[in-house]
Amino acid sequence: MDTVMPGRMQPLPALGGVEACSRRAGDRTGCGWELSRLLCHTAFVAVYLETYGCQMNVSDTEIVWAILQKNGYARTKELGEADVVLLVTCSVREKAEQAIWNRLQHLKALKARRPQARAPLRVGILGCMAERLKEEILHREKLVDVVAGPDAYRDLPRLLAVAESGQQAANVLLSLDETYADILPVQTSAGGTTAFVSIMRGCDNMCSYCIVPFTRGRERSRPIASILQEVRMLSDQGVKEVTLLGQNVNSFRDLSEVHFQSVAAPGLSRGFSTVYKAKPGGLRFSHLLDQVSRIDPEMRIRFTSPHPKDFPDEVLQLIQERHNICKQLHLPAQSGSTRVLEAMRRGYTREAYLELVHHVRDSIPGVSLSSDFIAGFCGETEEDHLQTVSLLREVRYNVGFLFAYSMRQKTRAHHRLQDDVPADVKKRRLEQLIATFREEAARANAALVGQAQLVLVEGPSKRSASELCGRNDGNIKVIFPDAELEDAAEHGAPGRAQPGDYVVVKVTSASSQTLRGVPLYRTTLSRAAASH
Repeated sequence: MDTVMPGRMQPLPALGGVEACSRRAGDRTGCGWELSRLLCHTAFVAVYLETYGCQMNVSDTEIVWAILQKNGYARTKELGEADVVLLVTCSVREKAEQAIWNRLQHLKALKARRPQARAPLRVGILGCMAERLKEEILHREKLVDVVAGPDAYRDLPRLLAVAESGQQAANVLLSLDETYADILPVQTSAGGTTAFVSIMRGCDNMCSYCIVPFTRGRERSRPIASILQEVRMLSDQGVKEVTLLGQNVNSFRDLSEVHFQSVAAPGLSRGFSTVYKAKPGGLRFSHLLDQVSRIDPEMRIRFTSPHPKDFPDEVLQLIQERHNICKQLHLPAQSGSTRVLEAMRRGYTREAYLELVHHVRDSIPGVSLSSDFIAGFCGETEEDHLQTVSLLREVRYNVGFLFAYSMRQKTRAHHRLQDDVPADVKKRRLEQLIATFREEAARANAALVGQAQLVLVEGPSKRSASELCGRNDGNIKVIFPDAELEDAAEHGAPGRAQPGDYVVVKVTSASSQTLRGVPLYRTTLSRAAASH
């Protein structure tokens, strides 16, 4: 594959005191000489990676490791063996950032205890928190040696080389076109049955509460060819489920094919609007989903996180028609109040959102729905909150992600709105939303009792070695006994299900988060689809 050059950078102010790259002529202590000297020794440098936050950070960790591995670094799973510790961070809520500050205190103690015979431990902060808080991270107790934003991972070997010389190093430049398309990620969990594939980066939606456009930059999509190559590689490795990832995955727009540059922009979901002008040209998400689903009929395809505005009928029809595209959609609502949705700049009303839900359920019978909700956004009244409660009851989601609002600097809400809902009120409202969600999810899942569900086995249950755990098509966890099973296609001796096998399980009980059942037999994805 042709190498994709690093993207055009959006300049940020220089940070005094941080070594960027000195290249004084004839100076052998400059970065150029130092980098080549230090990279000769990377085979002896052990890197320990920790991932915090969303699935995009899991994918970013695999990209980081692919870059470092190619540059001769070794990987360790033991913190005590590490020469370099890299934390891939999240900045979406204050609690996520506090977890990193707490972890850094532990690493500070580890640095202090390190034997003098070993090289000093180097610590790096990568990802969204690095982008948002570069100066504070570098200056706070001088603990961190390397800071790299989400678009600067290619620069990590140089940054680490600078850190080896005893200087702090940072690169948080945001790119207009970096997608890491030419880098095939190295899975951090070898032999896994599921994998994440990043198809785009950044977000243009500018919701008033959201920090993502400021930490991950503008939307840009990978060329479809590079995505298909990665999915084929995962299929060859035996991966049985791929999740296509992006901050706004269904606004995917591949501009690499010249003859598709003039294609008209697809329409938005009915009743939805956007703060930016629709962009014509490029191959869209429906084309990508079509191509990915054709690679391996035994591989499940999921995608997240979408925006409700970008669900044209061709995407819904494709999900309904293809047996290996999971009948599960994430429809992040954020609030059930039209007034709050307007303050959030979501681009839809409660009524438009509900109309989309009904249209999705009509188009994809039996679809499983998940959503995101924020409790206590700026100006949210008790009536607004109760409208969110009623939306949870009306839609009855199978899976939910619910959080109290956390004000983020740089966002529109930070500049224009007041974080005026008291913390104790946020907590009470969040607890009520969670209780309502669980109650309705338990009812939705109870409807599956007595039904047969096709489950992709992921491995042993965490609570019992005598049970297996997997997920059904709707992404709901299913637990069942590890027993000898017949294979639907073979007439040989029964065998136990292994990770990556598909098992038909009859559901016997359900809670808000888990199904339990009795395994009936092993099968394949294609055979299960043909029998329905």
